[in-house]
Parts: sequence; C-alpha cells; structure tokens
Amino acid sequence: MAEEAQASMPVTVSEAKAPSAPQLELFNSMTKKKEPFKPRVEGKVAMYVCGVTPYDFSHIGHARAYVAFDVLYRYLKFLGYEVEYVRNFTDIDDKIIKRANERGETVTNLSSRFINEFLSDMAELQCLPPTCEPRVTDHIEHIKELITKIMENGKAYTIEGDVYFSVDSFPEYLSLSGRKLDQNQAGARVAFDTRKRNPADFALWKAAKEGEPFWDSPWGRGRPGWHIECSAMSAHYLGHVFDIHGGGKDLIFPHHENELAQSRAAYPESEVKCWMHNGFVNKDDKKMAKSDNNFFTIRDIIALYHPLALRFFLMRTHYRADVNHSDQALEIASDRVFYIYQTLHDCEEVVATYREEGISVPVPAEEQKVIDEHHKNFLEHMSEDLRTTDVLDGLMDPLKAINSNLNDFKKLQQKLEQQKKKQQQQKKQQQKKPQSQKQPEDHIQALTALGTELKNKLSILGLMPPTSLAEVLQQLKDKALERAGLTEANLQELIEQRNVARRNKQFEVSDGIRRNLATKGIALMDEPTGTVWRPCEPEP
Repeated sequence: MAEEAQASMPVTVSEAKAPSAPQLELFNSMTKKKEPFKPRVEGKVAMYVCGVTPYDFSHIGHARAYVAFDVLYRYLKFLGYEVEYVRNFTDIDDKIIKRANERGETVTNLSSRFINEFLSDMAELQCLPPTCEPRVTDHIEHIKELITKIMENGKAYTIEGDVYFSVDSFPEYLSLSGRKLDQNQAGARVAFDTRKRNPADFALWKAAKEGEPFWDSPWGRGRPGWHIECSAMSAHYLGHVFDIHGGGKDLIFPHHENELAQSRAAYPESEVKCWMHNGFVNKDDKKMAKSDNNFFTIRDIIALYHPLALRFFLMRTHYRADVNHSDQALEIASDRVFYIYQTLHDCEEVVATYREEGISVPVPAEEQKVIDEHHKNFLEHMSEDLRTTDVLDGLMDPLKAINSNLNDFKKLQQKLEQQKKKQQQQKKQQQKKPQSQKQPEDHIQALTALGTELKNKLSILGLMPPTSLAEVLQQLKDKALERAGLTEANLQELIEQRNVARRNKQFEVSDGIRRNLATKGIALMDEPTGTVWRPCEPEP
C-alpha cells in the first residue's frame, strides 16, 4: 500500500528548519477583499457549506464546490485547527417532489437514494466527510422555531398559510450581494406571487399543496421555504455567530442574501465572519446548462477519467475563478497525475531495495534546499487564499529532483558495476572515489526525503491515492485505453505489428502506428526489454 510505504519512509526535513505557515488570508465575499483569518475561538473553526438538493446525480459544478471546500477543510486541519464542518442536504424541495411524482416513488426514497449517490461521488473525489451532514427533514422543528422568532420581531407576515419575509423591514438587505432592490427578479425557484407586499419578499414557509409532503405548523400544514433551512441548521450546529459560510457564487443571491437577512431578523447578533464562494464550471468557455447539451455529471467524467485526474483538473484553477471544462484540459490533468504517481512509484521501488540497510547519511544539501523551498512555497501559496494553481505548479521542482536522482543513481550503479567487473578481471584493489561524488546512499536518502515531502503535500491536497501507486497507475492506463477505444489486447497487437514492421525496415508503417496511437493518447516507448506504453496527452 502507498500509505504503508509512506509511513516507512523517514521524515528527513528537520522540524527546526521547516518554516511555520504564514498568516492564513481568505477572500471575504462580504467585504470583497482578502482578510487575515482569525477564528472566534482559538484553535477551532466552525464552517458551514451549502449542500445539494438530491433529486439526480451530482454534476461537475457540485464537484467544483465540494473539492474547493475540501481543500480548505484539509488545510485548516493541517494548520492544527479543530474544524466543525457542516454540509446539509436539502431533501425536501419542489424539484424533488416533481421528480418523485414522475417516477412514482416517495420523496424520502428518491432523496435518500441520491444522497447515497452523492456521497459515493464525494468519496471517489477524496473529499473528506464533513463533521455533520444534516437533512432538512430532520430539522423541521428548528425551522419552525426560527420562523416564529422572525415573526415575533415583526419581519415576516402570513398569507393563507404561507409565511413571507419582509425585505422592507430589514434595511441591511442586499449587503452581501451589493445588488440594488430594483435588480431583483421575482421567484428564483418559484413563480411570482402577487399577494406579496414586495416582489422581493421570499417564502419562509409554504402552504401544503395537494399530494405534497407536509408538516403541521402554527400557520397551517406546509413545508419550509428554500432559504430558511440553512439559517436554522447552521445556528443549531454552529451557533448564531460562526467563522466560515461557503458555497458556489450563484448562491450569493438570492440564497445567502436571504439567509443572512432572516438570521439577523431573528437574532440581530447573528454573523458569519467570512463568506466564501467558488466560481462556476464552464464548457469550452460557455456556462454549463442542460438546455445547451453541455452539461456533465460527475459520473459522466469519471467514466472516462480517473477521479483524481478530475480533482487535479478542478484544483488547477483558483477556487474563486471559473473553471473551463474541456476534454483537452482533462487530458492534461490526467497526464500530469500519471507523471506524478509514476515518478513516486519509481522512487518507491528504488528506495525499497535499500530499506533494510539503515542509511544514516544526511540528505544532500542540494535536495534539502529543494525540499525546504517547496515546503516554504507551499505554505505561502496555500495561506494566501488557497492558491492551488501555484501549489500544483510547484510540485514540478521536487518531481524533477526525484527523476534527476533516479537517472544519476542508475548511471552510478552501472558505472560501479562496470568498475567492479573490471577490478575482478584485473584482480586490483578497489580504488577510492572522490568524496565530492554522490554515493548510492546519498541518492537513496535524497529520494526518501523528496518522496516524503511530495507525499505529505499531496495528502494535504487530497491527491494522494488511497491505494498503492501501482494500482492507481493501472487504473489511469485502463481509463486511457477506454478513451482510445482500445483494449490491452488490441494495443499489444498493434505493438507487435509495429515490431514486425521495424524488423522488416518498414519504418513508414511503424511510425504510422506510433503516430496513430499518439493521437489517441497512447505513447509508445522502446526500451531494452521491449516496447512499453503510457497514457499521454493526445497529439493533434
């Protein structure tokens, strides 16, 4: 297992030398600027992230949001914070009711099924489970209590069993989004109700319609509006004042704006210290939409690309910027993760042969400098509003250092073997080598330290495979074959055809086979032991 190998590799970066993380700064959507992050309670962070409405398979936009906040969650934990991370499920909603009626099943069955599918997708993407994942239907009493409090404070009114929030009663309304009241479009999720005092007023409680699930309330049978649920659940689990509230930037208005208003209308002391929002996912520079037939579920993507390639792809863009989804971008991400894991696998294999020798030499100065610089840059980039783009680019330095050591180590082994044979033939005493030249143990110690540094940082980013590196490399190769429309047997047949053509000096034929495979994302490499292949970015 990769984890076992990692655990057995000694950590060689001196704790005394390793720099501490700079002050964490996060962009606050309320103030529109980066701010030093200072939790309310020292050493503890309370974070709420809006979850999915489970009526269908989750799409890549969901992956975008939850990978982004998983990175934040992981980094906060790395920094030593005890994090209370709450992410809800909106398991009662117009869309769920409509879909359940269409399929002839209960709302509970439909929502529970897609909650389980969502959790499976999150596990595939290596998103850590939140501390708590509440469902709206388990918190109806808390929702009714909050609505009652808002009404007691004169901020809401009832009409025929519906309860509406009065935006005119709350002067701070739109302070988060910065919109003007005349910009509001009625009915984000529902049609405009002419009974409302102000078109911008939004539902806290919706009177039951025929055939819909309902709960009894002081205003009659009904169910919660969309926005009230998160105010009730965040307050229940985290209190009226907490550190971070996150979600996609499409939630700034109306959802988070309404959340903020109703929370403060009930309890004026309510406050979110830092509002955080991630960008959209676009397809070929156009916003994804089902109507444009450019809409993809997580399942669609991971059917052809490894989940860790998708995670890497999403992290290649800063969380606040829009991600542009394209097959080429996914191919590049897949190629990059293959390179990372192949390098680490090669490193592990070499180090494993020396594991029992108890090497005690220090890490060579050149490699120690690479490690220290990488560690320092990682902390700086992550602490400056999670600059994952720079972090992923920064992986190249230790990766190059590993490959350089692997190549030098291989050459040194060959040289020593040749010298040994020559000395045996001439029956001469082995001569001492210049002290300035690296010895095998120097390379092994360098590889051990570099491998440990990379694995530690990949783990923080959620990019360290849960299985062995050999297993994930094979999975990446299997996905590449699937995208190429080939089986392993098909590929081996083509490799043999190429070998025959080369033996017969039919180089135009052999080159054609190689080029054709390269356009499909399959790279052939001729080695002394034969032809091997690896996935690659398809050539034009």
